[in-house]
Formats: sequence, C-alpha cells, structure tokens
Amino acid sequence: MSCPAALKTALTLCSVPLLLGAEMARTEDAETLGGRIARLRREKGMTQLELAERLRVSQPVVSDYENNLIRLPADTVVQIAAILGASTDELLGLKAPSAQGGGIKNRRLYRRLQEIEKLPRRDQEALLRTIEAFISKAS
Repeated sequence: MSCPAALKTALTLCSVPLLLGAEMARTEDAETLGGRIARLRREKGMTQLELAERLRVSQPVVSDYENNLIRLPADTVVQIAAILGASTDELLGLKAPSAQGGGIKNRRLYRRLQEIEKLPRRDQEALLRTIEAFISKAS
C-alpha cells in the first residue's frame, strides 16, 4: 500500500501506525490488564506498596505491572485477583465486574455507589459514617 504523494516526507504518516503498533491498537475505552489492576487496587483503597507487600515483590514491580511494562505470570494474576477480591476473568477483561452483595436492583443507588468507590478512602469513610448514622436513627 502506497502513501499519497502529499504525505511523502522523511517520516510519512503512513509509517506512523507501523511505528506505534500496539499503542494504536488500544482505544481510549479499552482498559489494559495493568489498568484493571490499578483500578481494582484503588477501589480497595490499597496502595501499590500494600499490594507489593502482599505479593512479596517491590513497589516498582507493581508499578510496572500497572503500566504494562512487565508481563504477569499466570500464578501472579491469580494472586492479584485473590488479593483484590476479583475473578481472574474480570482481571483479564473477559468478564464485566459484577455488583457485590447479590446485585443491587436500584440502578440509581448502584451508580452512586460506583461513584463513591472512586472517591478517596477518607471521603468514603465520611460518607459511610453519615449513612450509618441515618440507618441507626431509622432502626
């Protein structure tokens, strides 16, 4: 396949996809294995150092896993999934994450809980204390 004449320069645009390869194959919506590990770790309120200690590796190794710089052995994927409370299918992107607690039927509540999980741990704890106060008054 040839490039249009207007694009023929020292580095043509036609050669860019070949140079970028895997980077071009990723879409913004596609989450990598490392991205899923980072997301699940943050959702658990866990630092890279805490995950590293549980895996018995150094923190930079966890960083490299999350940035897809090191290919993970299968047994490590299983360990990470167990630590993060996820299935290996979910971690590998083969299955969408399921709602915890038997499935929440109220979609609005479920969406809010997902948003709360993205908040810093300190804010999550403050919200939980407020919710618990409301529930205890109702009981």
